[in-house]
Amino acid sequence: MLTSETDYIQLVHWQPLANEHRNEVRKWTVPYRRRKASHQQHPVLDFLFTYYPFSLGKLEQWHPGYGTKLESTEKLHHKFKSKHYQDCNQSITLTTDALSDKEIKRLRWIHNLLCLSQTRTPNFACHGLHEWAMVYQGQNIRHSESTKLRLPQDQINQLVASRTITCSHFDAYRFFSPAAIELNKLKPTLDSRQDFEQCGCLHTNMDLYKWASKCMPWVGSKLLWDCFQLALKARELDMRASPYDLSEYGYEPVAIETEQGRKQYEILQRQISKESTPLRQQLIDTLARVTQSCT
Repeated sequence: MLTSETDYIQLVHWQPLANEHRNEVRKWTVPYRRRKASHQQHPVLDFLFTYYPFSLGKLEQWHPGYGTKLESTEKLHHKFKSKHYQDCNQSITLTTDALSDKEIKRLRWIHNLLCLSQTRTPNFACHGLHEWAMVYQGQNIRHSESTKLRLPQDQINQLVASRTITCSHFDAYRFFSPAAIELNKLKPTLDSRQDFEQCGCLHTNMDLYKWASKCMPWVGSKLLWDCFQLALKARELDMRASPYDLSEYGYEPVAIETEQGRKQYEILQRQISKESTPLRQQLIDTLARVTQSCT
């Protein structure tokens, strides 16, 4: 069903939007495809395509989002083959009629997680130590094939052991080295994710792209791409503040092993958190409309 806020976009207007989206996305997907074909790795950018399970083709495809009706023709109906699109009187729109109970449950779970993350007090004192905890004692250097560490292992170990670690994000915490697990003051789990995630966390803000991708086509490609761009900023800061040497890739380190570096990290972390707020709210509002139409 449609909401009363339905927009209508004529063919002459929505086709350029779709083409523009595809061309913009391909600025990132085409280089990744080339790297993959030549067996090259980028320790910063590849993360967005390998860690998050959203295909390049799906990212390149444009969707208007829930509550928008598109003028169409018979030739263009194949562009929107999803069971969630309704084709009527030369127009196409999303309908929630075919959503399964499992899909509705997932959308509501994501909506609730986003609401909790948005309202929980942010923590700006973590200083990106999660990446250091992942390589603590050198048992598993995750990006060793694409880059090297910028500090000796003993200095990394000393920093991790001397600082308070307060990682609240399960998908970062689960990659801690075994020796670093007990150094974290928090113990997030997969099941307790909703009890820990907060909007100061770099990975929580990066994950807006993940949640948007899991809510496609409902949230629309414009919001999805905005979340991707934020995730890119967060990933860059994440790795610049890590113990890896990224000079070969043109990234200056945020040296959180120093007081000045920790201050720099917090400033940049706060900026990303600020940018995440309206995007998260758009996701919350859209999912509220979608799930409310299912009752």
